[in-house]
Amino acid sequence: MKKEQIRFLENVAADGFVGLEQIIYDGWELRFTQGYTGRANSVQIRGESTIELSEKVYFCEKVYEEHGLPCMFKLTDADVELITFLENRGYQKYKPTDVMLLELNSADTDYEMPDDVYFSATPDDWFKSYFEFEDITDETKRDLTRKIHAKVSVKQIYISVMYKKTVAAVASLAIENGYSLLHNVVVFPELRGIGLGRKLCQAAIMKSGECGASHIYLQVMQNNPVALNLYKKLGFEKQYTYYYLTI
Repeated sequence: MKKEQIRFLENVAADGFVGLEQIIYDGWELRFTQGYTGRANSVQIRGESTIELSEKVYFCEKVYEEHGLPCMFKLTDADVELITFLENRGYQKYKPTDVMLLELNSADTDYEMPDDVYFSATPDDWFKSYFEFEDITDETKRDLTRKIHAKVSVKQIYISVMYKKTVAAVASLAIENGYSLLHNVVVFPELRGIGLGRKLCQAAIMKSGECGASHIYLQVMQNNPVALNLYKKLGFEKQYTYYYLTI
């Protein structure tokens, strides 16, 4: 995938999962959310730069230090120069994550929406199941999650799949400029392996098309072979990899 296409996808993905505090600095976005999640507490490239890397990195390090957080960068395969600079400075890569994309006009949509899949424009009831399935018991983290979702300004859809009249799997969509981000995908641990994840993703694919999206994409860590295999079977193709870098 070309650099400009990667930057586009990174930008729409950033709009679908925001930081509670953001600082824009010469084309970079610095995010802060009390240290909860990498995406909401890292530096991301949003546009072109004019200031030298050494000056910009020093600025970021100082600002994160003032917030009591480690300085962390979220960078892609396209950010070779900055990755090299940071590695020479002692930063290390971790959590390599693949971004996978599916063109909806080529997707297998030879199925009907099941009666046991529900959609909502608000996450009020959805959060209960999401927190349980992800084992998020800390009330501060729950509150931060609610605030992150409330701050997202693009169209959001919350998906719940039922099993024996109980919510068994959830996910959400964030749709912008024809691209639908599928994230927060989680199946109740005791019900994994019976096809609920596939049903959830198929519902997300169909709903994205109904909402006018031309593509659906997702982010999956490379150490999650079960999810990677499922997404490949559904037709998603890897476009690039992103990493977090910190000292």
